[in-house]
Amino acid sequence: MTDVATSVANKPAWIDLSSQDAAGSRSFYGQLFGWSVDVNSDPLYGGYAIARINGKDVAGISPAMSAETPTAWSLYIGTDEADMTSMKVAEAGGSVVAPAFDVPGQGRMAVYQDSSDAFISVWQPFSMGGFGTSGANTYGWAELNARNVQDDLAFYQEVFGWTAKTSPMPEGAPPYTEFQLDGVSIAGAQEMSPGLPAEVPSYWLVYFSVDDVDASCQKAAGLGAKPMVMPMDFPGGRFAILSDPQGAMFGLLKTAPRSSM
Repeated sequence: MTDVATSVANKPAWIDLSSQDAAGSRSFYGQLFGWSVDVNSDPLYGGYAIARINGKDVAGISPAMSAETPTAWSLYIGTDEADMTSMKVAEAGGSVVAPAFDVPGQGRMAVYQDSSDAFISVWQPFSMGGFGTSGANTYGWAELNARNVQDDLAFYQEVFGWTAKTSPMPEGAPPYTEFQLDGVSIAGAQEMSPGLPAEVPSYWLVYFSVDDVDASCQKAAGLGAKPMVMPMDFPGGRFAILSDPQGAMFGLLKTAPRSSM
């Protein structure tokens, strides 16, 4: 178990969707990405389902815990000690929304809000180590959208040891920050669009890797999703952002091959 925990420590380790229409969400993403989605029949897990590709775990989908809980994707960062991470979150200016608790036989988790109030969770693995595969139709990237995002970077440095690499973007776009761990980019951050209403909180956006952003966006729309940002190029590839039929935002991403030096 120690080796499993160490392999995901301080990196994106898992994603899951809390949905007001879990059956509809399972159907949508199953059709869009070719996932097989199996609901755990044990009442202890509250209808939690694991999505898989070729038998490998890619994401979770569960019924929302209450009628007030919005349908949304959650990002989990790996940790080898969830309780210690909770202490770091409080010290760094965040808040503990759900103190660390065990998921029987699987791991230990906690839910926080960072210093900009964006939700972020952690996963301490026991038997369930997190993502079981990568590639097309699986988790590809996560991006923090926050107001005064530069003020939030220190939080992630203090809690997870991430460093920030900020680069200018094309004219009219805010700078883009890559969170790095040991020199490897593992997530992104950018200033929230000033056009969003003031009541929209900071948030993490989950992207899925696809072979063809345009085709996947068209397929998603045909299944009932609403494109929020139509497919467009950026310096690292091509992306789109959509709202699924249940209202959760997600992204599609195709990264450009890195040129060799």
